[in-house]
Amino acid sequence: MEPENLALRPRDVRFDWAALPAHWIPGEPFATHMFNVMHLLLPEGERWFVEVFKEALPLITDERLREDVVGFIGQEAMHASAHQGAQDHLLQHGIDPAPYVRQLEWFFRERLDRPDGGRRWLVARLAVIAAVEHMTAFLGHWVLNSPKLDEAGADATMLDLLRWHGAEEVEHRAVAYDLFAHVDGGFVNRVAAMAIGFPALVWLWIRGVRYLMTVDPRCKGKARWRDLVRAGRKGLLPTVPYLVASILRYFKPGYHPSQEGSTSQAVAYLASSPAALAAEQ
Repeated sequence: MEPENLALRPRDVRFDWAALPAHWIPGEPFATHMFNVMHLLLPEGERWFVEVFKEALPLITDERLREDVVGFIGQEAMHASAHQGAQDHLLQHGIDPAPYVRQLEWFFRERLDRPDGGRRWLVARLAVIAAVEHMTAFLGHWVLNSPKLDEAGADATMLDLLRWHGAEEVEHRAVAYDLFAHVDGGFVNRVAAMAIGFPALVWLWIRGVRYLMTVDPRCKGKARWRDLVRAGRKGLLPTVPYLVASILRYFKPGYHPSQEGSTSQAVAYLASSPAALAAEQ
């Protein structure tokens, strides 16, 4: 049975990356860098989420939704901070993320940051965030149910970061959608945002993994589509059909994020996560 009236709160987690190897999934540079893109992309994206949600706060007339949005803002800000620390470890292994990060800064801070764009621009950004949060909740659910990463010997601290973050994405998976529905909720706006947001996210992710594979002095080849298929078959990444099926569910007229993932599972992991437990103490 799923918990009701769950209060969202940020957890002040800390991770020690001193012993993190360059390829923290042993023998799997491609899968490692597919995850490493998160450390570059998510901090910029989540900071943008926070700014858009702050802009939307005055439009919220439902007190419970306001509480959820404030909790969401706190969690997203902490996610950005945690991944920033993981990003810094790349430099220690001779991988300079700065050129790719500068592209992200331009994209989020200049192309998408127009606070004077009026209500329609705010609604459009809220719709995109709701679409992206569907994808992050899907990824969060996947990583909470990915035993092949453990079997492959993935670094325990990195797995805790991914699963702590994934659990919180599942925990607050409905907030962005509910905020969009509260402010607008139009079906056309919802599906158009996914039709735009999903290809944009894939494009940014592909650019990121290609960049990391190119500048990593330990990698002798470039990222290839066959690497994605192979890693999916090995259970180290979501398979392409699994991802596509998740995206298609978003286009159903009766869709709601509560249908994705399990709050009980997310809360259970957060109650056992080493980083979350340390934050409580």
